[in-house]
Amino acid sequence: MESPVNHPSDDSFDLNGDTLHEECGVFGILGHNDASTLTALGLHALQHRGQEAAGIVSFDGKQFYTEKRMGLVGDHYTDPALLARLPGAIAIGHTRYSTTGEVALRNVQPLFAELEAGGIAIAHNGNFTNGLTLRRQIIATGAICQSTSDTEVVLHLVARSRHSSTTDRFIDAIRQMEGGYAMLAMTRTKLIAARDPVGIRPLVMGELDGKPIFCSETCALDMIGAKYIRDVENGEVIICEIQPDGSISVDARKQARPAPERPCLFEYVYFARPDSVVAGRNVYSARKRMGINLAKEAPVEADVVVPVPDGGTPAAIGYAQQSGIPFELGIIRNHYVGRTFIEPTQSIRAFGVKLKHSANRAEIEGKRVILVDDSIVRGTTSLKIVQMIRDAGATEVHLRVASPMIFFSDYYGIDTPDPEKLLANQHDNLESMCKFIGADSLAFLSIDGLYDAVGGEPRNPQAPQFTDHYFTGDYPTQLTDLNGRAKNEPKHISLLKEAG
Repeated sequence: MESPVNHPSDDSFDLNGDTLHEECGVFGILGHNDASTLTALGLHALQHRGQEAAGIVSFDGKQFYTEKRMGLVGDHYTDPALLARLPGAIAIGHTRYSTTGEVALRNVQPLFAELEAGGIAIAHNGNFTNGLTLRRQIIATGAICQSTSDTEVVLHLVARSRHSSTTDRFIDAIRQMEGGYAMLAMTRTKLIAARDPVGIRPLVMGELDGKPIFCSETCALDMIGAKYIRDVENGEVIICEIQPDGSISVDARKQARPAPERPCLFEYVYFARPDSVVAGRNVYSARKRMGINLAKEAPVEADVVVPVPDGGTPAAIGYAQQSGIPFELGIIRNHYVGRTFIEPTQSIRAFGVKLKHSANRAEIEGKRVILVDDSIVRGTTSLKIVQMIRDAGATEVHLRVASPMIFFSDYYGIDTPDPEKLLANQHDNLESMCKFIGADSLAFLSIDGLYDAVGGEPRNPQAPQFTDHYFTGDYPTQLTDLNGRAKNEPKHISLLKEAG
């Protein structure tokens, strides 16, 4: 059967264009004299969640300070002079991946505003599925928005709330938001953490020297030697406040009728660091079990199991152990290639994926190779890697994917292509996909195999235990903006075209 789509032209040179991206990581600490330095270290641990910009806001008892920078955390926040400009015992930070267009400093979080009750800084990971709708409403009543970040909508709602305390205003604001988010807010005396009602985006609570910390993943706690306390529950708001005597109070407010928690499956498949624990489950162990289940579901005779680094490595180890086929590093990754490593002139376009990955010929030549990857989005990178393995002398190339086919877009903080650009929607069957990629065989992990690897139980279609809409189309919340937007409008506020 002829493939319904043509192979992409060499005009496409985006080294990261065929991967999913998580938009942000957040970190905050209250009452510690090294608040900003610890926040910078925490953001460094969360760098995988966003590599294009980072920001920190601190408060020293008198005024707020903010530093925002384009690029990696380590490029800027290791400078003692910069950290000295962030004094105080309260700080929150944010590392960001922008979904489209150029990143502008005005969009880099945390966002700060002076309100009647005092200053407040807010940072969040995720996306609001009614953010555009609320934005239109507040602009129609005279509000002026100075960024294209949906976080600014929360600031406006906090400012407009009729409640007297900042805490109640904040809670009033987020109760109007739909979607998936992990959010931190900071006032002169408080650090507030909030997680969406379904618990799509992760958020954990820790402690260092008796001071509370909130961050996106446990790996950020490990980075600074902090103790993990617990996950912030879905729909929960935790308010930590410095009291006049210097002590810190902790007030946890929960939903009256909490919905079942549904963590995002892609945290386990791709986004979270392997050494993190998400919703009580070790990410590395889950990814390894994905490979074990994949070997059970899609065995094939071969000589070597090779991971597509770095995401496919734990699953490849599991596949090798279950199948008894040797595991080898048949692909070596260059970790120092950036998005704009070199001007994509015609003479070097043919290098393509080789700038990021190179074949280890000694482990591939003359062998039947099983390639294990964590996911396939558009398939354009997969076909280049398969060809690279063939060019290195493989006699057969069998591609195994440690997650199900992606059919649907995400609206909760994952930058996914429109549905028609996803590989699974461009082909009528697996055979056609396999021919497009150029492999000898292709197989994906089943949804029940993924559920078993992460939660130990098959998927319950009446009440799914995880957020899995990208595979199943079962969205856990309302999609107000999507259902009410024109075709040429963006999926999220953060997708509005930057002015510079």
